[in-house]
Amino acid sequence: MSVQSSSAAGVRSFDGIAVGDTLPPLTVHVDRARLVQYAGASLDRNPIHWDERFAKQVGLPDVIAHGMFTMGSAVTIVTDWVGDAGRVVEYGVRFTRPVVVPYEGGADIEVTGVVKAVDPDTRRVTVELTATAGGEKVLGRAQAVAVLA
Repeated sequence: MSVQSSSAAGVRSFDGIAVGDTLPPLTVHVDRARLVQYAGASLDRNPIHWDERFAKQVGLPDVIAHGMFTMGSAVTIVTDWVGDAGRVVEYGVRFTRPVVVPYEGGADIEVTGVVKAVDPDTRRVTVELTATAGGEKVLGRAQAVAVLA
């Protein structure tokens, strides 16, 4: 079952949320330009994120996305669903594989989410995320907890 209801203020209501509900899937496209922008914003200018020759010299298949970019992109599925990023009170992942970003075409990070727990006393909802790129799982144990209205 997919849940789409939100309260009048734009924040998702706790009412009607159940274990097993799925969030609308999310695709985040990443290309080299986006990686360079992220490098500047995050101050992580490691050349493995923008210099193909360097990345290959250190044993990578190509340029890779920043882990924190991947992590931040994945949680967007929850913040969009909740309607207020400030309601996400816990978030954690384990990095399992890098997102390889070829010069031609870039890469897509595909994210899905399913409600794993609901707590009516605290109005907390636990969402388990699955994030893949190129058919490979790139985040493990990805879980977010949000407090709903």
